[in-house]
Amino acid sequence: MFSAQKLDIKATELKAGLLLSEPLHDEGPKEEENIERAVCSYSNESERFLLKDRSFSRQYAQIYSVRIMAMSKKLATAARRKWGGTESTFKIKKLSEVKTDEKCFVIGTLFKKMEMKPSILKEISEEHNLMPQPSRERFTEDSDELVIEDETERVSLTGNIQVGTCVTGSLVALCGRTIDSGKFAVEDYCFSGLPYQTVPNLDKHLSKGEDCYVAFISGLGFGDKSQDLLGLQMFSDLVIGELGSVQDQESCSKISRVIIAGNALSHYTVNKDSEAKAKYLTRNTEAGSVEAMKCLDEFLMQLASCVPVDIMPGEFDPANHTVPQQPLHRCMFPQAADYPTFQSVTNPYEAVIGGVRILGTSGQNIQDISKVSTFEDGLDILEHNMIWGHIAPTAPDTLGCYPYYEKDPFILEKCPHVYFVGNQHKYASKVIQDENGQKVLLVTVPAFSSTKTCVMLNLRTLTCHPINFSSFPLTPDVEALSEAKLEI
Repeated sequence: MFSAQKLDIKATELKAGLLLSEPLHDEGPKEEENIERAVCSYSNESERFLLKDRSFSRQYAQIYSVRIMAMSKKLATAARRKWGGTESTFKIKKLSEVKTDEKCFVIGTLFKKMEMKPSILKEISEEHNLMPQPSRERFTEDSDELVIEDETERVSLTGNIQVGTCVTGSLVALCGRTIDSGKFAVEDYCFSGLPYQTVPNLDKHLSKGEDCYVAFISGLGFGDKSQDLLGLQMFSDLVIGELGSVQDQESCSKISRVIIAGNALSHYTVNKDSEAKAKYLTRNTEAGSVEAMKCLDEFLMQLASCVPVDIMPGEFDPANHTVPQQPLHRCMFPQAADYPTFQSVTNPYEAVIGGVRILGTSGQNIQDISKVSTFEDGLDILEHNMIWGHIAPTAPDTLGCYPYYEKDPFILEKCPHVYFVGNQHKYASKVIQDENGQKVLLVTVPAFSSTKTCVMLNLRTLTCHPINFSSFPLTPDVEALSEAKLEI
């Protein structure tokens, strides 16, 4: 029998033996697995949207002349393809050459007469004790008329042409004849259609079946009094890889780039009342955009520390109002600008990522077209942008733009594989295809401040899906998106 003292000594020896023994293979901290971020080739193709010589002393008429000269050949080719005939037998006539009751083909720029369209002359009617023009979301009416004009003259249109879906500035080829009233009776019409599209030259790892994603987000709404930062933080954690399990982190590592499509700041930061006040009344008042820019800089710093980030200016961001909007100055982002992965780009923005050509805007062109047309769906406007061969035909009529003199950068010279637009009411996507088999993926990116939704684009399959980060009860429009999985 052991005494109590011997038992204590024996227990101490056993404990010492256990403490000094070699640890088992499954014990001890495991080495952290390093998950590498997916990398895709990148080329910025937005040089034509950069303004080198800024001169606002020119008239806007020249941009229409440049537009019709640049697109006449495309329209003539589309007309011959639709109505038959060769270049020698198929004659395109000037409007001044058209004779009464003679069937012919003409090419020109459409102009839409709208009585409810805003006009500076009508706005100053209050000074003459006249009825002021009522505010409207849309300026279209059944009484609207179409006019076509070329380098020689302009003629009113009638007949088989849809007035509601046509907008000022779009170029069209018409088949018809001039009637006794002097109007041109349209029998058929066509647009230039999709330009030539190259086959995506995918990166090697994409061709081998590996997935790679681009994240689209817009309408962050910094500076909004009721902004919910939890959704933005969840998006940042998802992209960085701090959300979910190891498997989720591996999936998130496939996000190769984040594109912020405008309106990073809220419309609350644009205080128009302060502009009307005297300067001495606002001398010690800090602009609402100052604190919002600080928060945006911190948010971008988190993203740029792990993934390339492209930020586009929007309607409410501190950039020029006219399109193309120039990149936001890097001095506004003292923290994010330290990272080489951070890039401020133009609006519109075009790039080739992983061999896929992507073109997009922050939404001003789509919102402007919806005001002067009968389009109800944003995807229909995106599709017609491709069919028209022009992404901003209403500029400079109702959409402010730079007075270009020698070129029109909004003309589609190369057909994109993906065309996106930000700050929309809801997410939607659609694939359009022309008679030559060319396909374009159309994507509407919803405003994150109201929907808490971003969009993930798979560069390998050219498919996309939404991800929702809402922490509150969803609205009926957003509720359908809540079924989207967080797994990429």
